[in-house]
Amino acid sequence: MGQQAKRTKTRQSILLLIGIFLAVLVLYRITLFEPTAPINAELNRRGYEMKEAVLESRLAERGWYEADANALRAQLGELFANAKVEKKENIIGLILPHAGYRYSGQTAAYGAKAVKRKYKRIIIIGPTHRVTMEEVFSVPRVNFYKTPLGKVPLDKEFIEKLTQYPLFTNIPYAHEGEHSVQIEVPMMQFMNEGFKLIPIVAGQCSIDTIEKAGSILKSMLDEDTLVVASSDFVHYGPQFGYIPVKENVPEGIKKIDMGAYEYIVKKDWKGFIKYKQRTGATICGAVPIGVVVSILPEEAQVHLAHYTTSGEITGDYSNSVSYLSAVFTGKWKKGQNIKVKKQQQFLLREDKENLLSLARETIDYGLKHHKIPDEEDLKVEINNTMRQICGAFVTLHKLAKDAVGPQRGQLRGCVGDIFPTKPLYKSVIENAINAAFRDRRFQPVTIDEMKDITIEISVLTPPNYVESVDDIKIGIDGVVLQKEGSRAVFLPQVAREQGWDLQTTLNHLSLKAGLSEEAWKEGARFLVFQADVFGEH
Repeated sequence: MGQQAKRTKTRQSILLLIGIFLAVLVLYRITLFEPTAPINAELNRRGYEMKEAVLESRLAERGWYEADANALRAQLGELFANAKVEKKENIIGLILPHAGYRYSGQTAAYGAKAVKRKYKRIIIIGPTHRVTMEEVFSVPRVNFYKTPLGKVPLDKEFIEKLTQYPLFTNIPYAHEGEHSVQIEVPMMQFMNEGFKLIPIVAGQCSIDTIEKAGSILKSMLDEDTLVVASSDFVHYGPQFGYIPVKENVPEGIKKIDMGAYEYIVKKDWKGFIKYKQRTGATICGAVPIGVVVSILPEEAQVHLAHYTTSGEITGDYSNSVSYLSAVFTGKWKKGQNIKVKKQQQFLLREDKENLLSLARETIDYGLKHHKIPDEEDLKVEINNTMRQICGAFVTLHKLAKDAVGPQRGQLRGCVGDIFPTKPLYKSVIENAINAAFRDRRFQPVTIDEMKDITIEISVLTPPNYVESVDDIKIGIDGVVLQKEGSRAVFLPQVAREQGWDLQTTLNHLSLKAGLSEEAWKEGARFLVFQADVFGEH
C-alpha cells in the first residue's frame, strides 16, 4: 500500500506540473501551436522599418563621429564653438570636407557655422567612393536618413521630380556605405533642425553630364534651399598614388589646392574640372563641386571659410588629405527652363543590331588581346541612344553543332548590371566580357566555340520597389529579391521560358540567393524592372 500511495502521489505531482505548465502557456499565449510568435514579432518590426524605408548611417560604428547622441552633440558643439567665423546673409551653398570629424570636422564647422538662417530643404551632393558609376547620379528611394541625432525626412516630392530624368536614378548600394553624404548629415542636423534632405551620390561624370545635372537642379531650386558639395581636396602621398612634390610638401600641396580654389572663386567650373584633369589633383568631390558652381547665379560670391590638411593636424605629411570649406552667397532664381530629355530613348532596330555587333566584336577582341577594348578599338559607331544610362545583361547560348533553325541553345554565360550605373554601350562591352570570361558557373569561352555562340542582350528599365509580391507580373517583370544581405535576380524572360508561376519563380529566386526555398515569404523586399530583349537568333 505504501508504494501504491507513492505512485499515486507521483502521478498527482506530474498532473499538477502539467496543469501549471498549460496555465502558463495560456496566460502568456506561448502555445505549442505558436512557436514562432517572437520571430514573427521581430519580422513585423522589420517589416514596419522596411515600409518606413530608413537608411541608417553606420559611420558612428566606424569611428567617424561619436555614436551616442549626447556625445555627438557635445562634439559638434565644441567644433562650432571653436569656429570663429562671422555669419553671412543669403548663403545658398557650401563646400564641406567629408573625413572623420577628428580630422575635417573643424574645417566643416567653419563653413556650417557661417550659415545664419534655417532652410526647409538641404541638398547634399557627394562623390561615390565604393561603387563604379559613370555619367549618372543616384538618389535613394527611402523616407528617412538616420543618424545618432535622429531621423531626417527626405523631400520625396523633390526627389520624385528629380528622378523623372534618367540622369538621376536610384542605385541603392551606392548609398549604403558612402560616407561623403552621410558625414554631412549630423552637421546639418546640428545647425538646421526641421529640414528635408535630398542626398545625391555623384558618379564619374563628363563636363557635359555635369552641365545637364546642374541645369536640372537649377530649375528646381528656391530661396528655402541650401546646396552642399561634399569634397576633400588633394590626397597626397603613396597611399593615394599622388606625389606631385617632394620638397616643401606643405607649401606644394597648398599651392595645388589654392590653384583649384581660384577657379571656384571665378565660378569657372569648367576651368576647375580641366585644372583637375591637367594637374591630376586628387580632389575626390570634383563632380559635386562642378555641379554646384555651375548653377551659381551670376552675382553669387565665394568666400573661403577655412583650410587645413591632415598633415598639419597630425604632423605627418607622408600621406595627407586637404580640407577646405567655402561659402556661396547670392539668391537662387526660380523656374528656369531646361532642355534635358526626361524619358529613356527607345532602341530602334538599327541600334539593337549595333549593340549585338558591339558585344560580338568585344568578345572577339578579348579572345585576341586578353583585355577589355576601348570604344576606339571597335568598329561599331556609338550613337546618342547607345550612350543613354541603362542597365543591361549580356547572355550567351551555345548551339549544338547539329542544331537547325532559330534555336537558343544551352546557357553559356549571363552577366549584367541591374541598376543603371553607366552608358548602355559600356554596359554591353563590360558584360560581354564578363559573360564570356568571368561567369563563375562556366569555363571561359574559347575561340573555337564562338561560331556556335549566339548573343542576347536585355536592356533594363530602372528597378523600383513593389509593396507586395502580388504586384509582380510574371513574364513581364524582372525580379530582384533582397533579404538579410542576400540578393538574386531573374530577368523577365526566365519565368516565361521555364514555364514557372509566381510562387515557383520566387522559390527558385530564394534558392539562387542562397536562402531556403520559401525564404521570400517573410522579411524580403522585391524590386521589379522590365527589359527590351533582343538577340542574334
